[in-house]
Amino acid sequence: MNALDSSVEKNINEWLNGNYDEETKQAIQQKLDDEKYDELTDAFYKNLEFGTGGLRGIMGIGSNRVNKYTFGMATQGLSNFLKKQYPDEDIKVVIAHDCRNNSDTLANVVADVFSANGIKVFFFDALRPTPELSFAIRELGCKSGVMLTASHNPKEYNGYKAYGADGGQLVAPYDKMVMDEVQKISDVSEVKFDRNDDLVETIGEEIDERYLEELKKLSVSEEAIKRQKDLKIVFSPIHGTSRELVPEILKRYGFENVTVVEEQMTPDGDFPTVVYPNPEEKEALNMALDKAKEIDADLVMATDPDADRVGIAVKNLDGEFVLLNGNQTGSLIINYMLTAWEKEDKLTGNEYIVKTIVTSYLIDRIADEKGVECFNTLTGFKYIGELMTELEGKKQFIAGGEESYGYLIGEHVRDKDAVVSCAIIAEMTAYYKDIGSSLYEAMLDMYVEYGLFRENLVSVKKEGKAGAEEIQQMMANFRAEPPKKLGGSQVVTIKDYQSAKEKNIATGEITDIDLPKSNVLQFITEDGAIVSARPSGTEPKIKFYCSVNTNLMSPEDYPQVVATMDKRIETMIESLQN
Repeated sequence: MNALDSSVEKNINEWLNGNYDEETKQAIQQKLDDEKYDELTDAFYKNLEFGTGGLRGIMGIGSNRVNKYTFGMATQGLSNFLKKQYPDEDIKVVIAHDCRNNSDTLANVVADVFSANGIKVFFFDALRPTPELSFAIRELGCKSGVMLTASHNPKEYNGYKAYGADGGQLVAPYDKMVMDEVQKISDVSEVKFDRNDDLVETIGEEIDERYLEELKKLSVSEEAIKRQKDLKIVFSPIHGTSRELVPEILKRYGFENVTVVEEQMTPDGDFPTVVYPNPEEKEALNMALDKAKEIDADLVMATDPDADRVGIAVKNLDGEFVLLNGNQTGSLIINYMLTAWEKEDKLTGNEYIVKTIVTSYLIDRIADEKGVECFNTLTGFKYIGELMTELEGKKQFIAGGEESYGYLIGEHVRDKDAVVSCAIIAEMTAYYKDIGSSLYEAMLDMYVEYGLFRENLVSVKKEGKAGAEEIQQMMANFRAEPPKKLGGSQVVTIKDYQSAKEKNIATGEITDIDLPKSNVLQFITEDGAIVSARPSGTEPKIKFYCSVNTNLMSPEDYPQVVATMDKRIETMIESLQN
């Protein structure tokens, strides 16, 4: 094994000599015999760690891979944490999974370990969306829950999202406390894999019904829907979990003309009709767009495999379908909800919305104009959920979201929810059609009223151990020598969320940032442009978010102004990558 790093070699030996099944050991030995040292290094150079979305990785053998042992150890660690956290209580948890390969098998492993530790398990009878898992935790009075999904990642991935008693993903210090418990497990034999069937209860339709009832209550334009019930909607779950719940909630809202993409309605972890099951990618919506053109639809919607993100397409002024990005859709949702609440005289001054620091600041401007408080959190919906829990019973949450196509309307869950988002997106499309507008025209009107904000995200992929080190070095270089100009504009403010410090370049004044520490840098220019650099917490990427804004005098000016803004964004991001 002299071609391997000593720490990698040590990990491999522990697996070869430990309490792992023979099939696993033989697979490791075969890779050694075939001298697949790069594969072995990536699989064993570290343990899977909780990031912004829990555990997520490529399926396979190894400590840095998704398998029954890494998930088993995570569940044992979570079990140990729960028993310490709630020493004198009967602990209950919920488990759900999406359509990914091995999700059902791994979900049963998680149920095995929880029940073997004396913890009551509510186990969904089939695949379910992530937001319903969050809902079930709250509805059933559980202390935790686990969702098995890799969201929109490629088919080789799977993941493990751990949730707390509030229905939100684990946040500091609890995520670290769980990992500390996992790291205390020195041998896989310490994991209890023997299921206690008496502690595993199957759940299903009754929770679906309660969940859908809560979503129905969030409708704010029922009369407009009645008049526009024939709105032509095309929907695809992209082989995922929303295949029944989204059509059902659209029906309950009153929409009678929903066309589904039949080829993508069957759950399939290989995602055979798309390259990536990611509604952020145009290719993933191609089949839905073809169907929309065929029937001359008003709206196209597609959700990712675990139904916490949704991508949409609408017709532009030329009648051509265009995809809206996450910032555009999120801004439209917030603008619609605040306007609807304002018309109903429901805004009392105690309402709020939430977004992340890399999500469009158009939302802040809309909220300010409506007199509604807008909070900004770190990237990751778990921080939005955490804030909602802090403010529960004190202030009224209306809606929130992040640029990565995840939104939430209502307080029924503590995670992004594509099921309710689909319902509200359809409703606001009906609302605007009812007043003689389209969703696209409503977007242009929003820009004229509040300002045109344009954003873009560039992700640079850096695979494996070497890639992770390169990303770390890039962030270190930005801190050591931050850019003085971006796109020809002077950088006037630098926000370093890792040190929780904000620096005014002109005066040298340093102020504190009142958010948890995170490896994110923001550079703000004199004309209000913002560029953020952030290593992904779930993928081997470094992400650059860029936002510029200007006034839009009329909808007719939109194409020309956007073209100019896009060129500026391109220049700014290029300057960071060079």
